[in-house]
Amino acid sequence: MEKEEKTYQEKGIGHDRIDEELWFASSAADDTHSFDMEAGFSRFQKRIGTPVKQTFLQRHRIHLFAVASILLLMLVSIASYWKAEQNFETRFADITVEAPLKSKTKINLPDGTSVWLNGGSKIIYSQGFGVIERNLRFEGEAFFEVKKNEHIPFNVTTADLTVTVLGTKFNFRNYAEDEEAVVDLMEGKVALENHLKKMPSKFLVPSEKMVLNKKTGNIKIIPAETTTANGWTNDMLVFDDDLFPDIARELERKYGMKIQIKNDRLKEERFYGKFNIQKQGIRDVLNILSATQKLNYQIESEQLIIVD
Repeated sequence: MEKEEKTYQEKGIGHDRIDEELWFASSAADDTHSFDMEAGFSRFQKRIGTPVKQTFLQRHRIHLFAVASILLLMLVSIASYWKAEQNFETRFADITVEAPLKSKTKINLPDGTSVWLNGGSKIIYSQGFGVIERNLRFEGEAFFEVKKNEHIPFNVTTADLTVTVLGTKFNFRNYAEDEEAVVDLMEGKVALENHLKKMPSKFLVPSEKMVLNKKTGNIKIIPAETTTANGWTNDMLVFDDDLFPDIARELERKYGMKIQIKNDRLKEERFYGKFNIQKQGIRDVLNILSATQKLNYQIESEQLIIVD
């Protein structure tokens, strides 16, 4: 200590200054010394060669660190929220609703849309339906009363065709085994995307019907009495220029009997008709159709009808 003090004296540094610096450096000063801590610290920095600017940065380093930590936390939070939202969307389970043969079922979707399902039909949609999308997969026949939402289109997709609407009423028939898919529009406007043949989207306006030939992929749009297209929701059978094979399959679904077509000519025949399922049996329907002299039928058993 004496050596260190002597060195300081040689450099012209007073005894009090030495005490102040030594106190700051070792925290060993006693109560008998009075000194200026700021002045002592400044002299101590000059002695060890510490720049004043670096001291300023040191004093603000904790603030810079805090700001950086907050920014990092915000970025992590945003990334976590985005990832959680993606996981949330992918965790939605599919909901399947089916209508048994010889029956019909009404469904109210989460977005306020009402759907009538005909016998042998089903729809599949996500639990998140109506939140960020309104997409459903469909097979069979259904009557849709779509709740209007201009921001989220309503898409009905089948293997052969997708129908896109914003808010409207339409009947869609597309059983997997049928020769044709048919869309009848009552209100609003729909867009049609053909999956069988590349072509621009088609559009329907009220009182128009679209018919898609599943063999050729061709689409035709014709005027039609669309107000009766959903007659099946009131136990009516309505045939509007329908192919006989599709009529036969509809009779099978409604009456639970198998119809065998022996004459290939009937596969191209079309019929009109309107029947009440509750009041008219399958024999009544076939009697009226056979009155056109385009077909004959015979009942082979309780389960089989032969038509030629």
